[in-house]
Amino acid sequence: MARESVRVALGRRGYLGSSAPGRAVAYLVGGVLLGALVLVGGLALALLGGVLVVVLVGIPLLGLLAFAGIPVAALERRRLTLVDPAPPAPTPHRTPEAPGIPAWFKLRVKEQATWRELAYTALLALVLWPLDLLVLACTLGAPALLIGAPAQLALDGGEIRAAKLWLVSDYPHAFAIALLGLALLAPLLYPLGAYATARAALARLLLAPREAELTHQLAEVTRSRARLVDAFEAERRRIERDLHDGAQQRLVALTMTLGLARLDVTPGSPLAAQLATAHDEAGNVLTELRELIRGIHPQVLVDYGLAAAIEDAAERSPIPVDTDLDGLPRLPEPVESAGYFTTREALTNIARHSEAPRAHITARHEHETLRIDVRDNGKGGADPGRGTGLTGLADRIAVLDGTLTVTSPPGGPTVLSVEIPCRAQQPRALTTD
Repeated sequence: MARESVRVALGRRGYLGSSAPGRAVAYLVGGVLLGALVLVGGLALALLGGVLVVVLVGIPLLGLLAFAGIPVAALERRRLTLVDPAPPAPTPHRTPEAPGIPAWFKLRVKEQATWRELAYTALLALVLWPLDLLVLACTLGAPALLIGAPAQLALDGGEIRAAKLWLVSDYPHAFAIALLGLALLAPLLYPLGAYATARAALARLLLAPREAELTHQLAEVTRSRARLVDAFEAERRRIERDLHDGAQQRLVALTMTLGLARLDVTPGSPLAAQLATAHDEAGNVLTELRELIRGIHPQVLVDYGLAAAIEDAAERSPIPVDTDLDGLPRLPEPVESAGYFTTREALTNIARHSEAPRAHITARHEHETLRIDVRDNGKGGADPGRGTGLTGLADRIAVLDGTLTVTSPPGGPTVLSVEIPCRAQQPRALTTD
């Protein structure tokens, strides 16, 4: 891996004329500064902890040394981008499940990455930064001394010994030596770049997450997304319940009160007309609120399942919809919710964009997998990435280990397919208002 990185870095055209040599120098200079700082800071912390250990204050200070590699490794992963063409290395550490410093320390002690980073930090402080300094001195120091011969002669005003090798007493010889230094610098930049690239490859090897750590992080991200979806669904249900039990009931009471008030006034009077207008407007608001509640989380989905909810959505669709939902059982609530809202979004897109005269919905649960196909014979050319509302639903389905695909060639037909692995469940008891 290191050999390949070196070959890619130095095999590019125009290496000397690019920014790569400068970035390699910056990477090594940064390594020298960071390594020296880590060495001095580590020794100071160890000395202070050793002195204070008799009063027990030094014990936590010495314990902090075990975690010194974490910030150093984080900085080193950022510095890799100076010379490494590969994407930045992600952190190998997991996020603690519980908040607070104790949970953080407990998790970090158990992680192999913590001890790899500590080993790298020790290697940096004791071996790598002196090696970086030696490489810089050999590849840049000697040419710099030769290039600076004219300036050194001007400052001394007499004879100088350029690079401790040649005795120089006049400017023609000084400038000749400076040209020699420039000629020597160009070829030396290649081994410097090779060393910097190999050095970065070693850091990536020790500090980048292992395959098992990446797999665990992916599983953790999946679980986090699932928790977010569950929290979103619970919040949706709470809003639906609050609107149903609160605002809707108040509007029903207001509508009844206005209706009773109309009976107590003289027909044809101005007050009767105003009450009639208010009564009709309250009825319209109540209808809109019921549609809003139905859209947030329809009660038919909770009580009767996905098949009944899709039938209800098909009946309310502005275009005719044929359904084939025979034998669809009750499924887990997240699956039914995702299937319903995906189907409803598909019908909305068909009505708005497809110019199709009809649509057809097929849903089956076979081999422990729910499959829903929504087909229309419209103009086709649908692109899910152009703000159709399906992108968020695709992410939601992905959390359930499902897939959402759209096939829509120009001229149609357009077919939206959803597949979600799940098991059938026993029918749930009906809820009551």
